[in-house]
Amino acid sequence: METNADERIPVTILSGSLGAGKTTLLNHLLSNAGDRTLAVLVNDMGAVNVDADLVAEGSELELDDGVAELSNGCICCELQDDLETAVVRLARDRSFDHLVVESSGISEPAPVARLFTTESRVAALYDVDTLVTVLDTPAFLEAFAGEGTPERRGSEADRPLSDLLVEQVEVSNVVLLNKTDLCTDEQFAEAEELVAALQPDAETIRTEFAAVDPDRLLGAERFDPGRVNGLPGWKRALESADDDYEHEDHGDDHDDGGHHDHRHPDEVYGVTSFVYRRCRPFHPDRFAAFLEDLPSAIIRAKGVAWLADNEMRVSVAQAGPSIRATAQGPWIASLPEIERDMYRSNRPDLAWHDEHGDRQTELVFIGTSYDESALRAALEDALVTDEEWDVSLEGPFPDEQGEEVVVREP
Repeated sequence: METNADERIPVTILSGSLGAGKTTLLNHLLSNAGDRTLAVLVNDMGAVNVDADLVAEGSELELDDGVAELSNGCICCELQDDLETAVVRLARDRSFDHLVVESSGISEPAPVARLFTTESRVAALYDVDTLVTVLDTPAFLEAFAGEGTPERRGSEADRPLSDLLVEQVEVSNVVLLNKTDLCTDEQFAEAEELVAALQPDAETIRTEFAAVDPDRLLGAERFDPGRVNGLPGWKRALESADDDYEHEDHGDDHDDGGHHDHRHPDEVYGVTSFVYRRCRPFHPDRFAAFLEDLPSAIIRAKGVAWLADNEMRVSVAQAGPSIRATAQGPWIASLPEIERDMYRSNRPDLAWHDEHGDRQTELVFIGTSYDESALRAALEDALVTDEEWDVSLEGPFPDEQGEEVVVREP
């Protein structure tokens, strides 16, 4: 089935945690579709798609192999096949104007969006219109408060809610701050600031019972995969820092002259960010202590850390009270010479220090009313001293590729 670009079916992708109001939103869209004919594809965990049943509740329908034809002409398809097969089948067998995909409450919307944007038979049929995240606003605010202690865990362990909420917001074009009846104006202002810091380009809409004008979610054409300023807040801060950053030669000693820590504020409703770069490794225990004590004013921190006596690139991801560290893979400088040269030849723009290679800490911090000078000083104190540089040091961070450690949890 060949489709011209102008004939592709627009797709709105919904995400949000369990109980945020996605199903209520779907019912609202179906009830107020107007002249549109909608198809709704619901992705839920488990053998029985409870959400699909709720969407269909109160409608006249006929079930046929997992496809329910609703009274207003829309289609509700249980995701019994894989997503790609389901959406191709929908386009081939049914006629509709717009597809709404509800991703599971415990999944990220980005993989769903990639299916529709990468070169594939799906991308030839559909065009992503808008990525929408529905937030239970009281739960969203509550998720950014708490304390925790370091703990190792397997890759299959459940992730904290704050992690998922942040990543759902960071890829969104529109965020519905739902359950206005349960929040004060001050709380909503706080939630709007959080959203603006995580994804500055997202439109925020306050809703009660997920009631919103369908035109703001259907046919809004907010999604643009090639738009640079569509990056999440932390990545945009890093890109901004890269524009001004020049990799410096620090000589033959370990005293990295320049700290690579120029300040790049990203003013969004009073929220600012800064980038910390350093060509000196952290002492693992002191860096873990720094992360454990990260103030609540920091709502998002993300980047890569160079840790002493550890040849892994360790990514750090903080979302409110939750902080995770993951071993992404070895530093290129730590690879055998043949592999190292091959990687470098394929990445001519890779910053490379004569002595340390690509080893470097690069962290972004986003927050409001934090003491940047104090944070920078604490980061400096967490670095190894000259005497500790070559000492064997153990700590709570992962040292095998793919391993994850919970540094702090709610």
